[in-house]
Amino acid sequence: MASSINIQIDTRDLSEETYRAIMIEAEIFNHDLTLKFVLLSSECEDENDFIEKSILLIYEMKKYGKTGLDIIFFGSPPKMNNFH
Repeated sequence: MASSINIQIDTRDLSEETYRAIMIEAEIFNHDLTLKFVLLSSECEDENDFIEKSILLIYEMKKYGKTGLDIIFFGSPPKMNNFH
């Protein structure tokens, strides 16, 4: 029986440029947002995959309404215009 090993990245594996552009900027905005990207990294195979999925996540989150933002920010969402 062949087993499939799924290599996942850790945020420590990101280049400094990517880490600053995504993780640090998310943290500056809100720690809860950073957690979304940390979780996302566990679903990625490499840095390029993380960047691509991060972009998709950002576009998806821009479509969220109040309920979606409540979930991301654990019931304390920022104002919609600040989030965008």
